[in-house]
Amino acid sequence: MNLYFRLLLLRLRTRTGPRLSLWDEARTPFRVTLTDLDPLRHVNNGKYLSMLDLGRLDLMIRSGFWGSLTDRGWYPVVAAQTITYKRSLTLGQRFELVTRVLGVDERSVYLEQTFVRRGEVIARAVVQGRFLRKTGGTVSPSELLDAVGGAPSDLSLPEWVHEWAGAVRISSDAA
Repeated sequence: MNLYFRLLLLRLRTRTGPRLSLWDEARTPFRVTLTDLDPLRHVNNGKYLSMLDLGRLDLMIRSGFWGSLTDRGWYPVVAAQTITYKRSLTLGQRFELVTRVLGVDERSVYLEQTFVRRGEVIARAVVQGRFLRKTGGTVSPSELLDAVGGAPSDLSLPEWVHEWAGAVRISSDAA
């Protein structure tokens, strides 16, 4: 993550901002800066991915989940992600990154993250996350759900996300 200044601002904002449930939407405000731009003067596609990191961190911190993870010696990693761009963002524009948990399966947790400016979708990403132990090994989604007191009864992973996860999975015997 190369957005250390934004990370510092996020940490300051989460100390005074509203608390969330892990199952709520986190709305993280941003403004496009000069260092976000590529030679075509719009936000570089790699910067979007770095901002996704901050949006997920915002949700985890404000919901208290981050503290629960660190207490257990767990940490999140991105296993796969896909992003679709609809519009460009340019210097000085304000926007929000809306992050929400889509659901879980037997291996992973899935999030939807949407860049929104003035009510219009700019880009949307789906992220497959896993959690690892600092001592080695993976944390099962059932352990994660136990740590947060379970998931809402209406939380159901969309079928297309199952299909996408299967399509991008790298087999253990791949070269």
